[in-house]
Amino acid sequence: MKKINLACLIEDDPIHIFLSKKYLEMTGRIENIMICQNGKEAYDKLQAIFTSGEILPELILLDLNMPIWDGWQFLEKFKDIPIQSKITIYILTSSINEADREKARHFNNVNNYVVKPIKLETLIDLLDEMDKEIVNNQN
Repeated sequence: MKKINLACLIEDDPIHIFLSKKYLEMTGRIENIMICQNGKEAYDKLQAIFTSGEILPELILLDLNMPIWDGWQFLEKFKDIPIQSKITIYILTSSINEADREKARHFNNVNNYVVKPIKLETLIDLLDEMDKEIVNNQN
């Protein structure tokens, strides 16, 4: 099981921030957690990290419904950053709309779509999925 150096949580709801952060910590597999309140803040931080050559997050949990920039606006802009490293993005949303699920499939960097509230077991499954993908890419 690989530890993740940095995970990024893009979420505006304080309750979901608290729960998601707690569960990320409880997995014992996340070293650092970066929290952004909206897509614009996340994009600006990630752009700055990329530009400075610092280590980017390996995992992004992205809410769709947020002020300023929603998750879709973040995804549209994020793909313009010429990042070479693999960043796994999971959409974490309260939307059960099939159109949103379908739209998410059109983004190459989105790995999965999870309806909130996230459960610890679901988060562990996502991290296991990431581990399997890393192993498969190494073979």
